[in-house]
Amino acid sequence: MKDFRGGTAVITGAASGFGRATSLALAERGMRILAADLDLPGAERTVELAARLGPGGAAYAVDVADVAAMEKFADAVKAEHGVPDLVMNNAGIAITGPFLDTSFEDWEKIIGVNLTGVVNGSRIFGRQMAERNRGLPRRERSGHIVNIASAASYTPVRSLPSYCTTKAAVRMLSECMRADLASEGIGVTCVCPGFSGTNIARNSLVAAGVPEEVAERLHRRGERALRLRGYPPSKVAARIVKAVERNEAVVSVNFEGHLAHYAARFAPSVNRLIARIPAGF
Repeated sequence: MKDFRGGTAVITGAASGFGRATSLALAERGMRILAADLDLPGAERTVELAARLGPGGAAYAVDVADVAAMEKFADAVKAEHGVPDLVMNNAGIAITGPFLDTSFEDWEKIIGVNLTGVVNGSRIFGRQMAERNRGLPRRERSGHIVNIASAASYTPVRSLPSYCTTKAAVRMLSECMRADLASEGIGVTCVCPGFSGTNIARNSLVAAGVPEEVAERLHRRGERALRLRGYPPSKVAARIVKAVERNEAVVSVNFEGHLAHYAARFAPSVNRLIARIPAGF
């Protein structure tokens, strides 16, 4: 995508963090923003802010893990706004805790949001884009899907087994999608940010079996690390916009993102040693 003006963007997890920041960055470039989140007031606030910068949009309360809800959402988007030009699958959660204390229910929850949610958004809206493009000359086909993974997709972390696993799956899914959807004229980009000032540390769930005082300590430690890093979501959003313009495949963002990527490629044994460092359990 070289020209965003007049287009429509669907963004999940749009109530805060990368979702809100990217919504505002795209609104500044003339896109209509369709903000989806379980937090409807937060999504409405994002649309309100976007309307000050661009053509505005609409907010929707959606559970990305619920395929029926996502299909209903996609039908509403198509009926009310047409097929979107850009879809960003950003909704995500984190669960902190040792592997043996991470219950099956914890795994179901995080896979549902972090992986199944990306599958749902990509498959349902990707099909809309493909159907729109068929019959058009190749140069006129359009559509782009952005999937938000993490620097954690490159490296193991003993306190985040479910989070690292789902984010690594999102990265591989995106690579497969990119290969498959290229013939449909649809671009796919996977973004892997390092630390940034979002709410994910405070809002992260803690695996069963972790004492409450330890859980609170982990939350405080995570919040402090993100705050001290001083890398705002707006910088990640700017990199996302540039990646879409260039149709980049996998994009690491900030120092930690690049470091994790290169360590995974050239020093995996170091990654494995670092992963063994106790997390305070």
